[in-house]
Amino acid sequence: MKRSGTADLLLHGGAVPPWLFNRMKQLALPVVEAIIEHKGKEDFLERLSDPFWFQSFGSVIGMDWNSSGVTTTVMNVLKQSLNPVSRSLGLYVCGGKGKSSLQTPKELLEVGYHTGLDGKYLAKCSKLSAKVDNTALQDGYSIYLHNFIVSDTGRWSVVQQGMHHSNGMARRYHWHSENLKSFVEEPHTAVCGKNQGAILNLVHTNALPTKQGILAIAKEHPDKILKELPRLLVPVYHHIKPKDVDMKRLGSILWLAQENETQKFEDLLLLKGLGPRTLQSLTLVSEIIHGTPSRFKDPARFAFAHGGKDATPFPVPTKVYDETINTLSDAVHRARIGNTDKLKALKKLTDLAQKAEQGFIPNTNFDALVKKENEESHKYGGRSIFGYAKAPQRKQLSLFEI
Repeated sequence: MKRSGTADLLLHGGAVPPWLFNRMKQLALPVVEAIIEHKGKEDFLERLSDPFWFQSFGSVIGMDWNSSGVTTTVMNVLKQSLNPVSRSLGLYVCGGKGKSSLQTPKELLEVGYHTGLDGKYLAKCSKLSAKVDNTALQDGYSIYLHNFIVSDTGRWSVVQQGMHHSNGMARRYHWHSENLKSFVEEPHTAVCGKNQGAILNLVHTNALPTKQGILAIAKEHPDKILKELPRLLVPVYHHIKPKDVDMKRLGSILWLAQENETQKFEDLLLLKGLGPRTLQSLTLVSEIIHGTPSRFKDPARFAFAHGGKDATPFPVPTKVYDETINTLSDAVHRARIGNTDKLKALKKLTDLAQKAEQGFIPNTNFDALVKKENEESHKYGGRSIFGYAKAPQRKQLSLFEI
């Protein structure tokens, strides 16, 4: 069992509006198709098991960068966009939130019927993964969302989330079936989250004597058997701060996106005609497709692709979002008929941006960058749950100032 970790997340209010959710679905599908085209469906399952990649993906499609709603929204987006083409992709998204999570075993039996996989075994894996995080790992979080994503080869990932009974936080858990050995002994490779004191972890190696003598130990005080695990927390404050973003990485992307820089590279000629703002978004989307795990340690950076529904760090630039969708969808469509040039050009965006990082000295004026994005938001169809972005009002000079 390889489990890549957990993430603690802040609860944010406000549903995703239809105008944004529909765009999320339109972007998610070609992103997944591009990953499969380059690396295969198993690579996509492995990415889902990385909490930082998952958070980055949620940010790049316009979801609040550190909200617990990222989990619900991303999995809903993937289920609605991938399942209609499951047979061609070889990927099936089962489960969901609340009552939908209870339908996971039934849905997996249906997957087994269509693929020839052992649906009963998959349903058992689904139940056990939920049981471990809900019961064997007693950290104060109760599972309320459970998604089981399986390929037609039988490999799978689990993304599930629990709600804390007292502090109003949610925690997301990721599983991956690769190298499955045991559900009850050392299934975790990492646990990421804020240190909130001792927890009951019955799947730790040191808990073996505990399990053997569980009835006797149950009479003892829990402190005698608790073992604390190190965790890493996604910040709970709402607005993005400079420390949340690797400015060297973001700066190289902004530099590359400028038209005078893009035109210098023959590899990017197929992207000619796209404005700097769209290239900025496409470069971040390209990294979601091609980036290695170490590239996703600052998920907030990916919010600079398409902003956020609550205008953090800026309103969603709908015109840019639509151009990103059209460019990536066209590249994937061309690749299906044997013309991979445009998909390769999109990959070149992230390659060139990463090369530019070497020796790159970024402008660290983070606040100025956010201000610029907000001031120009109206040019790109900026929109959030608060409405459309408006052009900044010019200060009216008095007679004395004139």
